[in-house]
Amino acid sequence: MSVEASPVRNVRWHATADEGAWVDAAVAELRDAMSATLEQAGHSLLLVSGGSSPAPVLRALWAIDIDWSRMIVSLVDERDVDPADVGSNAHFVRETLLSNRAAKAMFWPLRETGQALDEAACVANHRWHALPAPTIAAVVLGMGEDAHTASLFPGAAGLASALVSGDPYAVIDASGCAGAGPWPRRISLTPAGLSRANLRMLLLRGVGKRAVFERAIATDDASEAPVRVAVDAPGAQLHIHWCAV
Repeated sequence: MSVEASPVRNVRWHATADEGAWVDAAVAELRDAMSATLEQAGHSLLLVSGGSSPAPVLRALWAIDIDWSRMIVSLVDERDVDPADVGSNAHFVRETLLSNRAAKAMFWPLRETGQALDEAACVANHRWHALPAPTIAAVVLGMGEDAHTASLFPGAAGLASALVSGDPYAVIDASGCAGAGPWPRRISLTPAGLSRANLRMLLLRGVGKRAVFERAIATDDASEAPVRVAVDAPGAQLHIHWCAV
């Protein structure tokens, strides 16, 4: 692994040539962040994303030797589907992370069965505001080809208000946004939520995704390239773990 100098303030690149080294480097940094936060607080919160990029990291993370019984795992975003549905991020996290040692962690889904999305966001925000600092160990993000991160899609209804919200979660309607697929209505982490994390991590793979990110940070408009919030939100430096393949 190499750590590259970045021309962008608040960004640190961790570049690896193969998937195995990429997974190992990301897991090691998450382990350190989670362990450090557990030393400071009775419990620690880890927020993770769905998708193909985080999947191999989450499948390796469950094996780390920490006190998982004091960890809370929750989500960066969720779709307006039943949490048991295969299309939900809750189902994804149960399948990839919450096994072996990590099965001892408490899991906070963002939506309960039959719960309206607006109500789910209110519950998530209330639960979050009750957390003492510094309990949020890390936020693990991915990025789409349209430069969205979490469920902050360019052109989505609710994006503008989410970007300036003081709450950690907001409801997004990404109808008409290609990257949202068949699940346009979402709950998403906001910049305010991201700012609370001791570690913010963005997982990228391939030269194409790196090019998308570099184009995104060349613009000053987070409404056009929402992944900018991972760089611009106050708080911790963004650590990008990038694998060339």
